[in-house]
This record gives sequence, C-alpha cells and structure tokens, in this order.
Amino acid sequence: MVLDALRSATTGEVLSLAMPIRGATSSPAPTTVPHLPGRPLPQHFMSVDGGDYAAGARPIGDGLRVADDALLVTHHGTTTHMDALCHMWSGDELYNGHPAARVRSYGATRCGIERVGGVVARGVLFDVPRHLGLDHLPADHRITADLLADIATPRPGDVAVIRTGWPQVWERSREEYWSGQPGLSAPAGRWLAAHDVAAVAADNAAIGGLDARGRAEEGLADDLHLVLLHRHGVHLIELLWLEELAAAGRTEFVFVAAPLRIEGGTGSPLTPLAIL
Repeated sequence: MVLDALRSATTGEVLSLAMPIRGATSSPAPTTVPHLPGRPLPQHFMSVDGGDYAAGARPIGDGLRVADDALLVTHHGTTTHMDALCHMWSGDELYNGHPAARVRSYGATRCGIERVGGVVARGVLFDVPRHLGLDHLPADHRITADLLADIATPRPGDVAVIRTGWPQVWERSREEYWSGQPGLSAPAGRWLAAHDVAAVAADNAAIGGLDARGRAEEGLADDLHLVLLHRHGVHLIELLWLEELAAAGRTEFVFVAAPLRIEGGTGSPLTPLAIL
C-alpha cells in the first residue's frame, strides 16, 4: 500500500497541512490561530532575551551565543494533531479489547501514540464546500455518506482528508468560529470505516460537527471518536490547514505524517505533508 501510494505524486510539490504554533502564552500570538475556547493554548518558549524563558542566550565560546527552543505544546483542540487509539473509549475496554485501566496519568501502556510510527499513504481530498459551490460549510452542516460517495471512493489504507473550509471563518469572526463547527455525520464515519481507511483527517476540531458549546450532539452510539477510534482503530487527525491543497485542485496525493514518539501519549502534534 505504501509503494502504491507513492505513485500518487506527479509534480513533487510539497505542501504543509499544519496550523502554525505561534508565540508564547505571555504574548497574544497563540490566540491568533484557530482553536477551541477553554483549552490550553500551544506555547513556544525560547531562551534568547529573557522575555519568555530563562535569562538569555547561552555563550558557547569565542563570542558565540545560541538561542535554545524550549518547546511545550498542547494538541487536542488547539493545534494540528493526531489522536491515539487510547484517546477515547466506552466501558472498560480500549480499541481491540485492551483494558481501559491501562490508561493512567503517567501514560497509556496500550494503544499510545508511539505505536503509530509513521504514516505514508495515498491521501484523498474530499473538498465538500467546492463540491457544493461554497467557500465553507455552514456551522450546522453534517456531511453525509452519500455526499462523500459523490466526491470520491477511498481504497483500503488511504487517508481520507475532509475539507469543510471552517478555518476561514476565524479571520472574519472569532464568535462565529466558536458558534459551532461543520463535520462528518455518524453514517459518513461508518462509510469511511467500511472502506478500511487508515486515518481520517479534517480541518475542523473534532472530525464530526460541534454545537455552540463545543460538544458533539450525537449519542454514544454515533459519536465519531468512538465509531472510528474505539470500534474500528482508525486514527483521527484534526485542525489541518487545507486551503493551499484545495487551491491546487488535486484530489489524490501522497500523505505523510509522523507523530512524536510520546510514550503512552493520547495524541501528538504533527505536521502532515501532501506531496503532489
């Protein structure tokens, strides 16, 4: 599947699909990137002038000095990230029958993000707004399985990349961005799982839609994190930036992503790449 996926590249152009991690929380910079309210913002500390971290750039001899990055990031709801299979479950079991008791404050000894390794797959872009003649989907829009099928049919091992266009709303109105979010319906998630995709990636914050409180409206049987992560072992990648990819007009490409090897982590920041 990996070797077949590599054939999807034709021009060699590389696009980043990640949101930026911008500034330290001692400045207003992190708030300028789309995020869910009430979550810790991504933080970037740098020891150079004492303004953010430490006392200044450290000397290394012969008049040379070096500025070190002390990078601390959070992911769920605030920056581009991948969810591990231990991120969400129902009852007493994680994905594949592993006991949920293996998830503790010191990490998960089963289904942690370090188990993912690297993802190299054929990416398939489902540009839903363009298909409907819109700039972006309305906040209450839930993408159906039939609509996905009208756009493309993924193969086993593909990464389904879902564009809602919702990040564009951030620059127009923070209040509108926080009023809800469009996303996949539960039947659409089951349709992707039935096609045996390796991962589902989207430019919204939760793959599925959110209401004005930032919560999924579906019950447990239809919660997309439970449908995809817990029941089918399909990894989720959220808060992508897909505008340049959409502008390129390519529906198939090589998708590359590697989460940090955080042992027992429930997820990881990452920079997905599209190789056209």
